[in-house]
Amino acid sequence: MAKHAGVSVATVSRILSGSYPSAPATRSKVMRAVRELDYVANAHARGLAGARPKSVAIVVNSVVSPHYAHVAQGVQDQAVREGRLCIVGTTGGDAERELAMVRLLREEHAEAVILVGNMPIDDAYRERLAEYARALAVAGSRLVLCGRPALGEGVPAIVVEYDNTGGAYAITSHLLSAGHRRILFLGRRAGYTTPESRIAGYRSALAAHRVAHDPGLEVDSVVMDRRDGYRMMRERLEAGAPDFTAVFAGNDLMAAGARTALRERGLRVPDDVSLVGFDDLPPADDIDLTTVHVPHEELGRTAVRLALATDAADTSRHVMLGTHIIVRDSVRPLLRS
Repeated sequence: MAKHAGVSVATVSRILSGSYPSAPATRSKVMRAVRELDYVANAHARGLAGARPKSVAIVVNSVVSPHYAHVAQGVQDQAVREGRLCIVGTTGGDAERELAMVRLLREEHAEAVILVGNMPIDDAYRERLAEYARALAVAGSRLVLCGRPALGEGVPAIVVEYDNTGGAYAITSHLLSAGHRRILFLGRRAGYTTPESRIAGYRSALAAHRVAHDPGLEVDSVVMDRRDGYRMMRERLEAGAPDFTAVFAGNDLMAAGARTALRERGLRVPDDVSLVGFDDLPPADDIDLTTVHVPHEELGRTAVRLALATDAADTSRHVMLGTHIIVRDSVRPLLRS
């Protein structure tokens, strides 16, 4: 392009980067060459030359889910405050794709790689991710596990969690305190951290209130979305009359799907069946759902703040954010004899 414009390579570089004043005639020649040659800057080459912008990256299952979208918004907001660009990657729930994303972001020199949400409870996966955490640390970056448990002692990864188990315990206790003893749990999913921690809170609350645990009241989920909630409830109702008075859906999307299936059967919430969820995200407010509030955007902001903290020696911080119940009008107290 320098040859085409009749100027030096250094002149072209300075004009395109805007780093040095230039004569209007010279700039005009260079920009004409840009148009005629359809020039596009090579980002990789600029990175090798030391011009790479500072960035943080967030890797999520999906950008459609309200949970991931709100955490990503928190990351974006804090990244702007810190003067960083924000890179967003999606995995579709594929563990191998997630590991590939981490590897790519290390090569791109992201200052922080923030992984959000569910992770498989699998020793091989965790060990591979621990190795990537060490590789990021060596490269001057940081791995942040957002809404996930730690990888183990000595792994240089920051953990920013929210109290899944405590929130599930609290919302189940809310139903038990209202007199419900037959509480259907929608969203059991063995091998994944988030649903397993929520069902642990559900079971713990039953035990604390001396209510017998009935495995038959736990229903397996596939994808934990609205359609899955509808499917689980529809199949349960097709199998026979309701053997429960309340439903704890593992998230608000499943609760909304379950509510639709109940209404199709002529069952009203809360008059016939009480219903609670988890997350306090759309559509919870729209359907007047009692649920557990998760500080989604604060999760994202905290992840960025800790990753970019000046104390680089502390690479294994663990922060637990609280959850609390949002009471709306989806639970009816049962009269006790």
